[in-house]
Amino acid sequence: MTDQPVLPGSTTPAARARIGVWGGGPWADPARRAEAGEAARELEDLGYSRIWLSGGFEPGLHPVFGELLAATEQIGVASGIVSVYAATPRECAEGFAALQERHPGRFLLGLGNSHAVVVEGSGQDYSKPYSRVVEHLDALDALDALDAPGAAGAVPRDRRVLAALGPRMLRLARDRSLGAHPYFTTPAHTAFAREVLGAGVLLAPEVAVVLEEDPERAREVARRYATGYLALPNYTNNLRRFGYGDEDFADGGSERLIDELIPWGDAATVAAGVARHVDAGADEVAVQVLTASGREFPLRQWGELARVLIG
Repeated sequence: MTDQPVLPGSTTPAARARIGVWGGGPWADPARRAEAGEAARELEDLGYSRIWLSGGFEPGLHPVFGELLAATEQIGVASGIVSVYAATPRECAEGFAALQERHPGRFLLGLGNSHAVVVEGSGQDYSKPYSRVVEHLDALDALDALDAPGAAGAVPRDRRVLAALGPRMLRLARDRSLGAHPYFTTPAHTAFAREVLGAGVLLAPEVAVVLEEDPERAREVARRYATGYLALPNYTNNLRRFGYGDEDFADGGSERLIDELIPWGDAATVAAGVARHVDAGADEVAVQVLTASGREFPLRQWGELARVLIG
């Protein structure tokens, strides 16, 4: 394993959990591949444990995963997530096998069921998303068991995680993978997920943050990010479990929801918000730094956070 070790005797969140980075925006832009490699090397030097990237909703595994692994030496890379509606089990298995051969132990395959609007927009049926994930996992395991052509790419349980919010998907993550990678959630959900998963199962939530001390500007950036997700039932239904309602989902999110969901402020304040997820039971936190443009690699902010999160 190449994951960052949990260090004893430290007061940073990294003393109790691994700290990774969740990347959106420019990471998969073909015109910025060289820049993405440089950013990945900077994250490795800063001590972050893993880079989480959306696998996209196109067939197969996105080439960005292999490119980032090739550009670095130790940092892990994870898909957060590859849609089971977009990539077949064999495509996942063969893609994983190729990355495992070149970069042993460094790639973690994150799988999920995407969203109805995305899946149905591609002409597929989204009526049974949970069953679709189960079928995908069964097919991955069958490839391994049958030793069929391409079976060398079958993904071991400890090298895959599931996007999971509700109790049924969390239990599936517990029983059929290394653990869960929740997205767009609060510390209360992290505590809930830990209770469902139990001990010894990876819990790696994504946590979006804004390094901005002015409340109006910080919430403006946070709401710009949140607006699209608050239109997706997977996320709003999950938030309803924790006392949020329609009034919290309107106009980019209520102040109450935004402040709980997306820590903002200086680096120390943001780190305290990340630490709440660690306190609630996260083994790893994938920190997503939001910026005003959404199109930059926030090198300065990653450095500021590394000093207080990792030390």
